[in-house]
Amino acid sequence: MNSDEAHKAALIWCPFPSLEQAELALNTLIAERLIACGNLMPDMRSVFVWGGTMEQSDECGALLKTSAIRLEAAMERLHTLHPYETPAITGWTVHASKGTLDWINAETEMVRGGG
Repeated sequence: MNSDEAHKAALIWCPFPSLEQAELALNTLIAERLIACGNLMPDMRSVFVWGGTMEQSDECGALLKTSAIRLEAAMERLHTLHPYETPAITGWTVHASKGTLDWINAETEMVRGGG
């Protein structure tokens, strides 16, 4: 871990085909301490091109909060949990307030309560 990662949070954005599938994935990621929390936005309409054809789909958007040091692991695990063959998963580091960063780091530590 570099010192920059220790002082940054990270966000992950990912749409799901349903609220239920998103909840299942987020519950697993939280239980595995890969994310601190997730915000779900049901009833989202996605418009995209897939296989050369314009498509539209009702989806549930998910915004996940994690630490910068857990970002790659969280994205990789999310990929294995996701029902889509090719899920759209994007992640990036962000600045966060000290209290928010402390909470995210505490919730994404490898062992609850430290270490």
